[in-house]
Amino acid sequence: MLLALLAILGGLAVLVWSADKFVDGAAATARHFGMPPLLIGMVIIGFGTSAPEMVVSALAASDGNPGLALGNAYGSNITNIALILGLVAIISPIAVHSQVLKKELPVLMGVTLLAAWQLWDGELSRMDAVVLLVVFFALMGWSIYQGMQGKDDALGAEVDSELLEHPMPLKSALLWLLVGLVLLIISSRFLVWGAVEIAHAFGVSDLIIGLTIVAVGTSLPELASSLMAIRKNEHDLALGNVIGSNLFNTLAVVGIAAAIHPLAVDHTVLLRDWTLMAVLTASLFVLGYGFKGKQGRINRVEGALLMAVYLGYSGYLAYTVISA
Repeated sequence: MLLALLAILGGLAVLVWSADKFVDGAAATARHFGMPPLLIGMVIIGFGTSAPEMVVSALAASDGNPGLALGNAYGSNITNIALILGLVAIISPIAVHSQVLKKELPVLMGVTLLAAWQLWDGELSRMDAVVLLVVFFALMGWSIYQGMQGKDDALGAEVDSELLEHPMPLKSALLWLLVGLVLLIISSRFLVWGAVEIAHAFGVSDLIIGLTIVAVGTSLPELASSLMAIRKNEHDLALGNVIGSNLFNTLAVVGIAAAIHPLAVDHTVLLRDWTLMAVLTASLFVLGYGFKGKQGRINRVEGALLMAVYLGYSGYLAYTVISA
């Protein structure tokens, strides 16, 4: 039990550190090879901050723990919107400037509805995985096209400013890219093992562990990057981290896990976890989208409401475990 707990704590610590180094190395490498800043923000940083969820869910699926894989992906989406955006908005209200982000919000809602359609029959098959991955690569193609247009965009400007502030030689960038990736995989392996051991010891389902401890742990890179962005008044980067991460989680993370091992899905996931994820996504659409010419904004009151939703959801999950 103690060894499993140490594996979780140590795995999470190394996971967060290695994900940060992986993102830094990947972004700097992309910069050296002439990738536009907007493309780096939408693809490289989005992929990097979702790398923990991707690796953890893939390993969980390969080990035959589908609940952990799916709970990690959907739990991270809930954590990203309710906990991370809520906390960031309380610290500093989030203004939304980027036209690209406004285009991505309806896409995120559509992807969320696609997830419900696939969950309806109680299974995520390999065919479902193919659909998710095809949509994912189509969106990546769209993002690359948008990024290569070279149009001015607030998100691209913020990424460019960040990269210029912290220049990194190509050799160092490649080194951190490799080191971050290797440690990411190793730490994820320890985290998955520890989480499964703890779940079995307490008789808690893999799904609950994935929705809570593992989801929060793998979302720490998004929290760190969003807090750093808001401290520098880079609001679009903070919101972009969450939108990009949720797209990656719903499509790539679940798609890769289901491709490795088809996932049996309890009906509770659709009624409880997906429903909350959909409601939060819809609220993000409403809060972040500026209507009638007004600028989109998530204020402190709305941030507090998001936090309250997260605490209520976590409390309900805890209650279901205690009362079981």
